[in-house]
Amino acid sequence: MLVERVKYVIWAADLERATHFYQNTFGAEVTRSSGVMAELELAGAVIGIHGGGEGKRTWTGISIQVADVVAGAAEVVANGGGLVREPQEEDGEAPHLAMCFDTDGNEFMLIRKR
Repeated sequence: MLVERVKYVIWAADLERATHFYQNTFGAEVTRSSGVMAELELAGAVIGIHGGGEGKRTWTGISIQVADVVAGAAEVVANGGGLVREPQEEDGEAPHLAMCFDTDGNEFMLIRKR
């Protein structure tokens, strides 16, 4: 079987709001939008956002690596998202993890390379 592409799909109660969140927070590029679903490219990965979601808190399994987790978490909040777990120092090292959620309750991790 020839796999052409892999895409991770999340649900949003407000497709436009969710799309703007990923664009403004992470610089994701919209590669396709139909009014029902949008596809965004982020660091070579494809995230599909499908409208019609319930806006409930949902764990996605998405992990986004950034250089500075503290600054990244602040941007998540500034763009309408939130934190389930704030970045914390571990063993005297700078924070390497923040548990976040987007404007539609989709939870994801911000991590830094260790």
